[in-house]
Amino acid sequence: MIDKENKNKKNKKDVLFLKYFILISVILIFFIGIIFRACYIYLVEGEEWRKKSVENAVREVVLEPQRGDILSHDGKVLASSIPYYYLLIDFKADGYTAERYKDKTRKTLTDTLPELARKLSAKIGDKSPQQYERHIMNGYKTKSRQFYLSNKRVSFVDKMEIQKYPFLSLSKGMNGLYEKELLQREKPFGSLASRTIGDVYADKGKGGKNGLELEFDSLLRGVPGKGIRRRIRGYNVVEKLKDPKDGCDIVTTIDVKTQDIVERVLREQLQTLDAEMGLVVLMDVKTGEVRAISNMGRVAEGVYAETKNHAVADELEPGSTFKIASMMVALEDGVVDVNDSIFCENGAWAIHRRVMKDHNWNKGGYGWLTVPEIIHNSSNIGIAKIIEQNYKDNPAKFVEGLYKIGLNKTFWMPIPGAGVPKIKHPVKNKDLWWSTTLPWMSMGYETQIPPIYSLTFFNAIANGGKMVAPHFVKRIVDQGTIIKEYKTEVLNPSICSYSTLNKLKKMMEGVVEIGTGKGAYSPYIKLAGKTGTAQVSLGRSGYGMGGHQVSFCGYFPADNPKYSGIVVIRRPRNGYASGGAMAGAVMKRIAEQEYARAFRVEAKDVPLDSTLLFTPVTKGGNLKNLESLMDELDLDVSATEETASTKWTRTKSDENGIAIAPIVVKDGLVPNVVGLGLRDALYLLESQGLRVSVSGKGKVVSQSIQGGARANKGNTVFIRLN
Repeated sequence: MIDKENKNKKNKKDVLFLKYFILISVILIFFIGIIFRACYIYLVEGEEWRKKSVENAVREVVLEPQRGDILSHDGKVLASSIPYYYLLIDFKADGYTAERYKDKTRKTLTDTLPELARKLSAKIGDKSPQQYERHIMNGYKTKSRQFYLSNKRVSFVDKMEIQKYPFLSLSKGMNGLYEKELLQREKPFGSLASRTIGDVYADKGKGGKNGLELEFDSLLRGVPGKGIRRRIRGYNVVEKLKDPKDGCDIVTTIDVKTQDIVERVLREQLQTLDAEMGLVVLMDVKTGEVRAISNMGRVAEGVYAETKNHAVADELEPGSTFKIASMMVALEDGVVDVNDSIFCENGAWAIHRRVMKDHNWNKGGYGWLTVPEIIHNSSNIGIAKIIEQNYKDNPAKFVEGLYKIGLNKTFWMPIPGAGVPKIKHPVKNKDLWWSTTLPWMSMGYETQIPPIYSLTFFNAIANGGKMVAPHFVKRIVDQGTIIKEYKTEVLNPSICSYSTLNKLKKMMEGVVEIGTGKGAYSPYIKLAGKTGTAQVSLGRSGYGMGGHQVSFCGYFPADNPKYSGIVVIRRPRNGYASGGAMAGAVMKRIAEQEYARAFRVEAKDVPLDSTLLFTPVTKGGNLKNLESLMDELDLDVSATEETASTKWTRTKSDENGIAIAPIVVKDGLVPNVVGLGLRDALYLLESQGLRVSVSGKGKVVSQSIQGGARANKGNTVFIRLN
């Protein structure tokens, strides 16, 4: 019996020992496996994992600088880099983990989701509140670490407001909210001088694409900084080593208001004429600063936009505007004077086996014209006869007279792709010189001159004979410090004698008053200039069906020039091609609107209007703000007891003062915002969860959903202001 018990005890010990042995063996094998794997990782894969560890934990990153702004001459922003943000959520952040474990010490995502979705819908506007709830819960369920809150980018102001919304107002480690910044180049004034300002590539590494953005790209870019990105608790934290240096600002010569006038007038004329293209450049006479430049091309039927900088890049045959230069050379050389008369062949002149015609050749043309009348009536035959008869034996003298004026001088312009003048010389360009070149050159053919160069010549006439280079940039500013300033560059201190200049000025005034430029005549402001109507060259195919190009180049006011300008319109489909009626009319409207801008009348000189209402017209809104304003202006406000207890009011002005009436605002109902200003109307409507679409300016005159109706959150209310 005892032996049996001892045997059982021994068996139990053996079994227990076996179990311990197996357990220890498994542990030992597992431990050996760990040791082996650790050694393998350390010895074989160690270098690769160390690299990844360094990359993930610490990585040198480039800190992008802010691209500099492009500004108008008085500091208005024409182009700027505006940051926009995509908002993302990491659903493995602590706030969502706490929710999984039912941490009731704080409100969870599901507790705040309805209010959060409503606010996001009202702010971003791309989804309804219900859609936002479903969208966010989908991200939460999948535990996405890069979940886009919306596919729509938001501004910095909106981002800061969204970060205050329910649940998102928690710390970043709790709410998991982070952003991806995208710098977008924006032009606050839209298309104004767009091709001159230029564009940037979508890939910011490429920088400027054209215009000033390209020319000054190295200055606008700035200098990148350096930093170290560390991975801490699943988040990237960047530590700055070297701050980036933001780009310089470029201050242009552009005047926004003048530019707006120029673009509006040009676009309206192009639409009326159904023209292919049009350009206008307006320049300050004394300084050469370009105040406005517009290049409009047809992009669709009746639609025009900035396409190419034609004013700077196009090497065009200037047409009849060039007759002023030809006449200047002839007057300076003394081969003709203002009292001379030329027989203009009744409109058709056979020369060198070709026939030159005046614009009215089919109506009998012109007979005898005085020298000023040749310019007034833009006679091709008249100017060609003067130049042909006096320079045919020495055409180089005529061309060198043009060179002496400075018409062939080039100057630097900060617009990549700028054209240059091409005026043939009978000796230097012998292969291109024909028997017909001289007479046809005298009236603006067989010569290529960019419009900006033609303007430079006419500006010199307005500037008392001093030719200055047009320029687009006033200064370059680095963090408020001027590092370069562009002064007026004198190309030619005197293009001709004082006597010749005065004769030409009187001729150009006559062009507008009694000649081909009558379309530019204004009873309010005196203009002087020269018209041009030329056929568009088709290259080797000649002119034929190339259509017409009309132009006007001149200055105003004629008696004390402030601005010089050029207008070119190519291939108008409507109307009879006329430099005066088409291009001159554009210059006239620009001059009148500029004159109106500068017009000032003393208050004492204005007669009293018998219908004048001395009580100002006011908008409804917040009662306290209204009362504060009325106290400041010392105006009477009539209110009732009912009004005194309300927060929102509408107003009515009459000779007795301002009467106010209460606006009833109830949750769940659409408020009546007629009579309110935009800010107050938006506040009241959006507080009810409504989306708002606005048109017009002033105060609200109508709303698409009437006041008192049920406010269905997410619905859009259209309000019109006037």
